[in-house]
Amino acid sequence: MPFNLPIALTWGRIVFIPLIIVLYYVPHGWLSEPLRDTIAASVFIVAAITDWLDGYLARKWNQTSAFGAFLDPVADKLMVAAALLLLLKIGRVDTAIAFIIIGREITISALREWMAKIGASASVAVSWLGKFKTTAQMVAIPCLLYYQDLYGVSTALLGRILIIVAAILTVWSMCYYLKKAWPEILRRSR
Repeated sequence: MPFNLPIALTWGRIVFIPLIIVLYYVPHGWLSEPLRDTIAASVFIVAAITDWLDGYLARKWNQTSAFGAFLDPVADKLMVAAALLLLLKIGRVDTAIAFIIIGREITISALREWMAKIGASASVAVSWLGKFKTTAQMVAIPCLLYYQDLYGVSTALLGRILIIVAAILTVWSMCYYLKKAWPEILRRSR
């Protein structure tokens, strides 16, 4: 397993997951709710920045690797799924939204793995639609974690709007990837 700064940043993103979760399980009175939410949102934002930074550094320094290509999306999906389940627990995201986003991630991950096994991974490469979906998620989730007004802006409302946008883009992007893979699926099922 190669080890370099981009991979260390990806591992760091995985380590941030339990830190965010633990904040919501500390005994009441240890942290005020606004402080807890501020720390959780801040940690998520740092983790989201490392998602961009690790890929940028890996390409810039020519430190891309098969392991890094495997670990990066796993870290992203774990981070988003953990945050959504936490938001579901504290009543800040709807069950249907969490199911749509997490279900899509599982479906597309399985599809990509299968397409890679049959040598057709290029047909399900990340698209601009997937990038918009990820951006909407990565802005919505810290807004829903923070859940307070910020400079007169309701992050709770902004987060709720963006998570619905993310869910719509999630379904759209899943349909897009399945449509791209469908000819290969049909060909292999005969």
